[in-house]
Amino acid sequence: MTQTKPTIAIVRANPVDRPKAWAIVDAYCEEIGVVVRDTPAAFDAYFDTGSGIWLAEESDDPHSVVGCIILRPLQIPGERAAEVKRLYVLPSTRGQRVAERLLAELEAYAATSGYDWIYLDSKDDLLAAIKFYHRQGYEYCERYNENPQATIFMRKRIEPLAPPS
Repeated sequence: MTQTKPTIAIVRANPVDRPKAWAIVDAYCEEIGVVVRDTPAAFDAYFDTGSGIWLAEESDDPHSVVGCIILRPLQIPGERAAEVKRLYVLPSTRGQRVAERLLAELEAYAATSGYDWIYLDSKDDLLAAIKFYHRQGYEYCERYNENPQATIFMRKRIEPLAPPS
């Protein structure tokens, strides 16, 4: 009997989704070795307008979260900028284009929220992630934050769009 892979849905998280969002972000932090983690208050701010958390969930089991991505506003003079945080897909789900779908949802939200630049930081040992971001149109830029673990800084210009009516 052949087992089919479950369909993955990308959904914007609400505050009631906090426990499962926190759990998948914690899995990311463990795998990547993140030393400085979000406080509960900082994590809760990701649910505010202009920010967001998107989850990749198995359609037949919305409690089964297999990936995440976070957007948060940045304060960069002269720019309407935001930052990608915590793009992560469980190892068992990689290779199914879930990361591309998560990033596309985040970028669409950023465009309709009036942002014109999206930034991100990474570590130089995360070669697959860096290649992924290059394929998605991100380019190297100057350091824009004080993240002690980050060694790679990238950004992408996006065209602000009117929100859907």
